[in-house]
Amino acid sequence: MITRNGLLLVFWFLLDKGFLAPLHSPPLSRMGRGHHLRGMAGLGQRRHGMAGVQRVKRGWVWNQFFVLEEYMGSEPQYVGKLHTDLDRGDSEVKYTLSGEGAGTIFTIDPTTGDIHALMGLDREEKSYYTLRAQAVDMHTGRALEPESEFIIKVQDINDNEPKFLGSPYTASVPEMSPGGTFVMQVTATDADDPTYGNSARIVYSILHGQPYFSVDSKTGVIRTALPNMDRETKELYQVLIQAKDMGGQLGGLAGTTTINITLSDVNDNPPRFSKSIFHLRVPESSSVGSAVGKIRAHDLDSGKNAEVEYSIVPGDEGNMFDIITNGPSQEGIIVLRKRLDYETKKTYIFKVETSNAHLDPRFLHLGPFKDTATVKVNVLDVDEPPVFTKASYAIDVYEDTPVGTIIGSVTAQDLDASSSAVRYSIEWKRPVDSCFDIDSVEGTISTNEMLDRESNRQHNFTVVATKVDNPLLSNIVTVTVNVLDVNEFPPELDIPFDTFVCENAKVGQVIQTISATDKDIPVVGERFFFKSPREIRNRNFTVRDFGNNTAGIVTKRVGFQRRVQEYYVMPVIVEDSGYPAQSSTGTVTIRVCACENDGLPLTCAAEAVFLPVGLSTGAAMAILLCMVILLVIVLLYVGLRRQKNKETLMSSKEDIRDNVIHYDDEGGGEEDTRAFDMGTLRHTKAVKENMLRRGTGSGSEVNVQTEVDESNPTTEGSVDLIRDYIHQRLQESQLGFSAPPFDSLATYAYEGAGSVAESLSSIESWTADGIDDFKYLSEWGFPFETLAGILHQDQAVPPTQEVEES
Repeated sequence: MITRNGLLLVFWFLLDKGFLAPLHSPPLSRMGRGHHLRGMAGLGQRRHGMAGVQRVKRGWVWNQFFVLEEYMGSEPQYVGKLHTDLDRGDSEVKYTLSGEGAGTIFTIDPTTGDIHALMGLDREEKSYYTLRAQAVDMHTGRALEPESEFIIKVQDINDNEPKFLGSPYTASVPEMSPGGTFVMQVTATDADDPTYGNSARIVYSILHGQPYFSVDSKTGVIRTALPNMDRETKELYQVLIQAKDMGGQLGGLAGTTTINITLSDVNDNPPRFSKSIFHLRVPESSSVGSAVGKIRAHDLDSGKNAEVEYSIVPGDEGNMFDIITNGPSQEGIIVLRKRLDYETKKTYIFKVETSNAHLDPRFLHLGPFKDTATVKVNVLDVDEPPVFTKASYAIDVYEDTPVGTIIGSVTAQDLDASSSAVRYSIEWKRPVDSCFDIDSVEGTISTNEMLDRESNRQHNFTVVATKVDNPLLSNIVTVTVNVLDVNEFPPELDIPFDTFVCENAKVGQVIQTISATDKDIPVVGERFFFKSPREIRNRNFTVRDFGNNTAGIVTKRVGFQRRVQEYYVMPVIVEDSGYPAQSSTGTVTIRVCACENDGLPLTCAAEAVFLPVGLSTGAAMAILLCMVILLVIVLLYVGLRRQKNKETLMSSKEDIRDNVIHYDDEGGGEEDTRAFDMGTLRHTKAVKENMLRRGTGSGSEVNVQTEVDESNPTTEGSVDLIRDYIHQRLQESQLGFSAPPFDSLATYAYEGAGSVAESLSSIESWTADGIDDFKYLSEWGFPFETLAGILHQDQAVPPTQEVEES
């Protein structure tokens, strides 16, 4: 009981001295930790009871301890005391300490349980330490209580001043900005515990940089304090900012930093010329585009706000010059735009204007951002070479111009004040340049030899003009001589020279279009004229001039026939429009051909007939080959037919049913066949009389004893009588001066009686069928038209048939 009361007194003493924390843990927001601190356990344990109080297992006192940082005392700093109710002061209990810093930073008295810090601690390095304590038996080392953890926290003191991590700082703000314009924000940090006291509460202030800038005491935001600060007056400002902890109170620690603030440029200044007039000089021999001089305008701004542009004010005499802005140097370079001539004008005066390339609309009210200056250019006299009146010369000359004829001239002058004389010469570069000569004083050009357009149509050479006073000064010019054509070649007919005309051609039909060529150079509007010779009167064809350098061969009649005349020759005169006019006569051969209705030729064998209609040589050869093959086939077919007919005739010699006569002589035609008319055989009386007549006239002694019954018809005659009659005729035909030649064959045949088809003999077919119409043969094509025409003419006057009976 006495021991328990003693422990309570010790605990209240420690709590009063601040060595122990209250029973409840500090709030999390103030401790800044992520876990709860345990309070002491086993304090005021009772074995007999108080309502609501229970006895716990642990019987020794422990808690969370605090130790001040940066302790500077000579003795170890007392931290706290551990004690258990099992310790009766008889030194039977031993206290042990383990964990962070045990034995090195913290030590414990094993008998009393007092904890001390052996060295000074820095909270900024480590803010708390976690240790484990245990009570064991002094002799046996047996644990009297379970091991428990406790924390020793390092209590903060204000030992760190605020610091600016980014020091020194650089900032920029546009010039001419209004007051209160944001510049930048600075932030200082304090290593002290911000949850304990005012050690980490910082206040900002400006020590240097007023009255231009100001700083917010809480946020550290820096702003402009004065409006319209001009960069051209002062560009760089240094501002000193202080950060002080303890809320800025006395005794607080402070830190400072420097901020370099630059005023950035805006276009608030116009460009200005350093002087109002610039004097320049340039030689008159300067080439176009060369620099005459430089001028410059100054702008107080910088960067792109100082970029300027130059231009020449229209009017005055500035059209001879141009000005270019040089970007890096911002100079205006005046260049020559046209050629200068000292003798014409010696001085040029014009104005140049400069302006900013990039304008800021906020500052246009400050005035015009441009300036002007006057430029005076003096032209210096230079001894120059002669100048030709033209950049080049072109001369036209006819090719038959005599040698030594003046064909043109060139002129050069010395424009200097001395006005020196000029001498001319030809710069010979090629052998053809020797065709011309030039008068050294007058500059007239003449021919050295005859010109030939067909050899060289154009001559180009160079003429040199040199000053007499200074031969080193010379100038050149190009002379072009165009050789004009003289009409010396007559025009000639162009191919083809052969054509054809169809037999069915109409009057006025164009059968061929012709053109002409000329070896002379055709001039603009040259014409060819075509006509027929007047001394030759051609009734078949004529020439029609179409007026476009072509003409046509035109028919003057109809009825061209190949069998009458196969070829016609047509002379054509072609004349050009040159001077003097030249003409020639060409001959066109016209072949008469049989054509189809569309004008294509059918029977023209010559290749030239087919070529004009557009057939190539290969096509023409293919057509000819086909025609040859067809001709061979026809010949073979006709030969076979003749051979077959011959065999048929030879096999029918003994056939007496018909009378077929083959002969080659030209006799009386139809009268010869009528002499062997089979109609005689049909009348027995005529047969008898004929036999008697022939027997009497020839002196024959044959007596015909056979009597013929006249009442019997011809078809019922005796067969023996007919046979005798045929043999008699055969004998008569083979005897006497009227016998046919030996190479002829006479065949007599009799069809017999009662034939339904009647006689098939070709001898009687003429009298039976009458006259036929052979016009249908013309429908078979051109090869049968001639045959149809002959037969038709023969039918027009049919022969008179006479039958004589003896």
